[in-house]
Amino acid sequence: MSKISIFFGLLLVTLGLAFYVATGSENTTALIPTFLGCLIMLLGVIALIPKFRKHAAHGAALAGCLGVLGGLGMGLKTVTSGNVERPLAVAEQFIMGTICVVYLVFCVKSFIAARKAMKASTSSAPERVAPPVSVGNDV
Repeated sequence: MSKISIFFGLLLVTLGLAFYVATGSENTTALIPTFLGCLIMLLGVIALIPKFRKHAAHGAALAGCLGVLGGLGMGLKTVTSGNVERPLAVAEQFIMGTICVVYLVFCVKSFIAARKAMKASTSSAPERVAPPVSVGNDV
């Protein structure tokens, strides 16, 4: 999961930088995917540490959810209003939202696989049998 987070974080960083340059480096809002990508990458790096893996992975998934809501939500809102003043911004929003949806699919698959692996490891462990309890005058 951590390598996937780092990869998708890099995709978002690249997306933000590309659109920032494409818009003439005037609109800093074009860098929103870059900031989101940096956060997801940072959480992916933190997830490489075993004791922080769960928390970092869930934090990265939450950041992905924000990317979906921000990207697709704002993109759809702008398109349905019929007032598309900056088509590059709307395109970037849709691309960011789509990247984050794909990332979330990977997150969910990873969480399901981790849950199954945890169940399998606990069910295959031998059960501990308590020693017999003596009742009465047994010495």
